[in-house]
Amino acid sequence: MNNSVTVAQAEQIIISRARDYGNEHIPFDSSIGRVLAEDIKADRDLPPCDRVTMDGIAINYTDLENRTRSFRVMSTIAAGDAPVDIAAGECVEIMTGTALPATADTVIRYEDISITNGIASLLIDKIKKGQNIHLKGRDKKQNDTVATKGHFIDPALISMATSVGKATLLVRKLPKVVIISTGNELIPVNDTPTPYQVRSSNSHTVKAALQRYCLSADLLHLPDEPQITKEKIRKCLERYDVIILSGGVSMGKFDYVPQVLDELSVTKLFHKVQQRPGKPFWFGTHSNNTLVFAFPGNPVSTFMCLHRYFIPWLETSLIQSQSVKTPKYAVLNGDVTFAAPLQYFVQVKLRINEQGQILATPMEGHGSGDFANLLDTDAFMELPLEQSNFKKGEVHRIWPFKQLI
Repeated sequence: MNNSVTVAQAEQIIISRARDYGNEHIPFDSSIGRVLAEDIKADRDLPPCDRVTMDGIAINYTDLENRTRSFRVMSTIAAGDAPVDIAAGECVEIMTGTALPATADTVIRYEDISITNGIASLLIDKIKKGQNIHLKGRDKKQNDTVATKGHFIDPALISMATSVGKATLLVRKLPKVVIISTGNELIPVNDTPTPYQVRSSNSHTVKAALQRYCLSADLLHLPDEPQITKEKIRKCLERYDVIILSGGVSMGKFDYVPQVLDELSVTKLFHKVQQRPGKPFWFGTHSNNTLVFAFPGNPVSTFMCLHRYFIPWLETSLIQSQSVKTPKYAVLNGDVTFAAPLQYFVQVKLRINEQGQILATPMEGHGSGDFANLLDTDAFMELPLEQSNFKKGEVHRIWPFKQLI
């Protein structure tokens, strides 16, 4: 295979390796961010009875047709109380969420009545039969599907699941992932670096991004020493479904990762993508189905490759769909020139204008080592390699790494 692939080719190769890691049951209150692996059905009609939607009185509309304007209040019932029947000329005070009595069919708001000495009198003339009532089964019937598998579990889904009695949910299992940083220049976060050292941040950045998916990855650091690198990666190939490497994949004399992966019989599916940042990206698979994503070590390169390739692969694996999310596009809000024959991922600041358009203002930073620029931007805009000059007003795909709205 040609070592250098296009972005589209790299994407297709990676997505074609999406995996099914099975399912597991977990408590509903531990499921936020996971992917639902079952359809959820209503265990009864929703709502389960004719339910009152306004505080007021419940009457039978026939009384109004017989020109009754005042009603004797028989009782007051609250949500959770058993309904109380009424006779002609009678009403009950009734609260929102209460089951409607079988002998009533209309609810009048407190704002539209006055109650004196146990008599409720109408203050308005216009009343519609059946008003202020949420009818039994109007939302869903018993055994109707209320949530389908493949959804990321959010508070709205929790609301529905708990309302139909789902104390546990079947969710997609997450792959076992290890994030490996490489390089003698990296030191622990709480250490003080010399001028020629840097604190390890890439692995923690990747780990934090994956926590959005409830995926807790392990961390490992490797020195620039081929035998140690080989032995540690060999053990990781035995223990993990996915290895994410940061660094050690370029052309430097201490970039041992491609050589080590080859010696460990990890099949290279590509090495180098026609893109900037992240051109040296290496991807391959082992015979035991472990996947290896080996990203360049520059922080912006790692960050871009994670969002452009790994997260779409993860979502596809969890949802088991080739079209996980609708692609997002934005209007370029400034000119960009990029002469290299590479797909350019420019960092952009997003905003929504008064016409509802997403505008992307380019903020190019100072190269793939300028991770500080990520704090001031919201997404990468993918600019095609067929062009060199990109004009304000053009529309291109974006890969957000922050929530816009």
